[in-house]
Amino acid sequence: MASAQVRVAVVGMGEVGRGWASLCVAAGWPVALFDNQAEALEVAPAEIAGRARALVSLGRADEAIAEAGIARLRVGRSLLQACGDAQWIIEAIGEDLVAKQKLFEAFESVAPKARAISSSSGRLSVNDLVARCRRPDRALVTHPMNPVELIALVEVVPGTQTDAALLEVVKGWLRALNRIPVTVRKPIQGSVADRIAAAVWREAIDLVLKGVIEVDDLDRAVSVGPALGWAAAGPHLTHHLSAGSRNVGSFLQAQLLAHEPHWAGLASWSKLEPQDQQRLIHAIERAYQGQVDQIRRARNRRLAAMLRALEEARTG
Repeated sequence: MASAQVRVAVVGMGEVGRGWASLCVAAGWPVALFDNQAEALEVAPAEIAGRARALVSLGRADEAIAEAGIARLRVGRSLLQACGDAQWIIEAIGEDLVAKQKLFEAFESVAPKARAISSSSGRLSVNDLVARCRRPDRALVTHPMNPVELIALVEVVPGTQTDAALLEVVKGWLRALNRIPVTVRKPIQGSVADRIAAAVWREAIDLVLKGVIEVDDLDRAVSVGPALGWAAAGPHLTHHLSAGSRNVGSFLQAQLLAHEPHWAGLASWSKLEPQDQQRLIHAIERAYQGQVDQIRRARNRRLAAMLRALEEARTG
């Protein structure tokens, strides 16, 4: 096993757990799986292998390396069997604080030598997760976005007792997986990316329900509009670059002033009523009925192409 590889155990075979496993397997890393639901654990290896091979077809992984990772993939029939020799344990069960606390407590006995234990949670504080643990220093949150194996962002959230050196180790592992880790410096409700996405989605929902625009045109307006610019630079840098040769401070002040009428008219509701939920669901289903599998494949090809282009531009 090459020194750059890390022995990983992924606990929880939902969408996020399978995504993490696919990513690590495609990198050739030895991965062990566990889930207390036997049915989920039974079907996970085949899907993970398929998703790792899909990364190869998208140009996101080397075929020989991915096949070596698939050959190393194993299923743990117990938490101890899956995690006993892992260097990095990735917890990816549902957002249930009590269940996660019990799991982190169990890691204390089944994986005393694990270097890092990270939760994929986007809602719960790492300090709460390790409330029952004797070793909170090796715990942190590594929150990805879906699909995990394609979206490069991972929000890394240390707890108050997380070892500072460990934080850098995990960020190094993530970079080895071609992820882009960003460090969240203080706890908030939800993740940074999820909060931004929630704000944009609320306005997108509002515009659709008010009849301003159809679902598919709204999705195009975001994906080839601000989302494209943000993919290259992010919102703050985009405005900074727009200043050109002008004074940046004056330009940004003018932009803030220009945005005030927009902010005043944005959706501000915090709950969507059941009848409006149904209107939205029907609108989305009408827009994409019978096309979801085809669109998913096309989406993945576009994501892979954009990632390649962004990587090439960075190295250039």
